[in-house]
Amino acid sequence: MSVSAKFTTGPTMRHVIVMTATGSVGLIAIFIVDALNLFYISLLGVEELAAAIGFAATLLFFTVSISIGFTIACGALVARCLGRGARDEAARMGGASMVFMALATLLVTIATFPFLRPLLALLGATGPTLELSTRFMQIVMPSFPVMALGMCTTGILRGVGDARRAMYVTLASGVAAAIFDPLFIFGFGLGLDGAAIATVLSRIVMLAIGLHGAHVVHGLIRLPDLKGLREAVRPFFAIGVPAMLTQIATPVGNAYVTIEIAAFGDQAVAGWAIIGRLVPVAFGVIFALSGAVGPILAQNYGARKFDRLTTTMRDSLLFTIAYVLAVWALLAIFANPIASIFGAEGIARDLIVFFCLYAAGSFLFNGAIFVSSAAFNNLGYPTYSTVFNWGRSTLGVIPFVWAGAHYWGATGVIAGWGLGAVLFGVVSMLVCFRVVKAIANEPMHQDEPAPPPPPAAQSPFSTGKASTLQ
Repeated sequence: MSVSAKFTTGPTMRHVIVMTATGSVGLIAIFIVDALNLFYISLLGVEELAAAIGFAATLLFFTVSISIGFTIACGALVARCLGRGARDEAARMGGASMVFMALATLLVTIATFPFLRPLLALLGATGPTLELSTRFMQIVMPSFPVMALGMCTTGILRGVGDARRAMYVTLASGVAAAIFDPLFIFGFGLGLDGAAIATVLSRIVMLAIGLHGAHVVHGLIRLPDLKGLREAVRPFFAIGVPAMLTQIATPVGNAYVTIEIAAFGDQAVAGWAIIGRLVPVAFGVIFALSGAVGPILAQNYGARKFDRLTTTMRDSLLFTIAYVLAVWALLAIFANPIASIFGAEGIARDLIVFFCLYAAGSFLFNGAIFVSSAAFNNLGYPTYSTVFNWGRSTLGVIPFVWAGAHYWGATGVIAGWGLGAVLFGVVSMLVCFRVVKAIANEPMHQDEPAPPPPPAAQSPFSTGKASTLQ
């Protein structure tokens, strides 16, 4: 199939909207299914089951974040090669990325599986809730490499600009889960085990659809020989490791929130679990935007069209502001009905309503972090992304959440979690525009035919431009 660098021409706002819209459909479908999963479990009438899902989801967030980090590297490398017109190189990078993803996630699975129970206990799970969440993770965790490879195929598809097929990958997974969840939870009477089995099966569907689009349709997965793998190691991990560390920052912050919220009982944890499902459904478009911006920037960077980098970032920020304000208003209006849908009572209900009325507004700043991180990861500054996201998830979470818990209880935890995003969101976006401007104005780029070789990521504290990654 013919492949062109489609993002190097046409209005950047159109590319942002199309890529975000198609990406968000599949992404939100998965998140809706996750929310339905929790809803189905709540119908069983056992409070510990909902709490168990909450603890397991916190741990699963780490695995998803690792996958996203390496998917970012895959998409960036494929898009840059296509931007330069090097289709064969793009196919080799796609194949190498799949190999690296498989090996890395298999090692993580093997290393963590024996410690699932201690890890969940560390998060605050105890008694029956600990037993249930451990069992859930023991069923789901072995499918981590399957999910990761499926996500890697979406990186390849977004890198080539095939937003529609990238959407099909995640949408198919969501539809499969929507079918399997009630079938295994209620139809076969497996309860929490059924939810876990449905998760595994939906991941297998994701990988199958992704391989068809990336390999069969586009031919962008070509397994390289040993020499090709060695050549791809440096550029892949130079982007992938900082991007992975960036993605892990969020679940680390959320894990601390879970630990603090666990002190207020299973009902509070259940409320936090519901918020954890509500956030991606409400703001999945913003999550998708961060994935959509990357290939647009990478193709234009590979094609040396630096003026389009600034317009892409500007359009992305405007899109974020408009979307978050609209969703925040809807959440505030329907706060109580949303809490009622999940049958939330007591502390759980208070937390959900508080989030909808107040804390949801923090995604104006979280969105800014997402978009700037996409730019840093795709323009040769992945360590900047790591620093800002870890700053948000540590300095922007721990002191705020601790103070909120100490003075205002469980509601204060949610307030602190939201407030911490403000400073880091503003600063990350300011630095991002400075970086893009520096790239566009640097004289050496005017006659440069191709990006320089991929060095190790530069320290984010340097005042000069970080070295470019191929």
